[in-house]
Amino acid sequence: MFPWFSFLTYAVITAATPVPNNIMSMSNGVRKGFRGALPFNLGILTGFSMVMVLCTLFCTLLSTLIPKIKTPMLILGAAYMLYLAWEIFRSSGLIEEDHSRSGFLPGLLLQFINPKIYIYCIMSMEAYILPLYSSQPLTLLVFDLLLSLIGFVFTLCWTAFGSVFQTLFSRHARVVNTILALLLVYCAVSLFLA
Repeated sequence: MFPWFSFLTYAVITAATPVPNNIMSMSNGVRKGFRGALPFNLGILTGFSMVMVLCTLFCTLLSTLIPKIKTPMLILGAAYMLYLAWEIFRSSGLIEEDHSRSGFLPGLLLQFINPKIYIYCIMSMEAYILPLYSSQPLTLLVFDLLLSLIGFVFTLCWTAFGSVFQTLFSRHARVVNTILALLLVYCAVSLFLA
């Protein structure tokens, strides 16, 4: 049975945390408003979806060629989740804005140089999806689109809340960071319980 709770917990935490996509979306929301920032967000969605499909193809090929890669990938994935948990827990909660370009193309191109996207996909595929659905291309595509949609929803949230979200996050940073860190630790541990 697919571990939906653990998978969605990982995907949502990873997508919701302050990363380049979210910070730039929030910055664009503050500077341009929700509608003005939409081209950048649509670029993120398009690029994110493209990267997800490419990473899934890579993971599927790698898992097929080297079947024993699952355990090392789980260990690396769990270590990465624990690292993220530690970084989130110890972060100050202060968010610095990036006033980079903000149109469709910059949003799309950002996805190809954003290492978090690659790790997000590889971890999701190797830890949760490929062990159950490696021979089902349509199902893999649906998961790619689901992961892209989750990321897109949170970039829209960061855009919509703009500076308000930045203030709320900063005000309650210790509590929010502790909860997010503990949930990531849960995700890392649950990889070995399935």
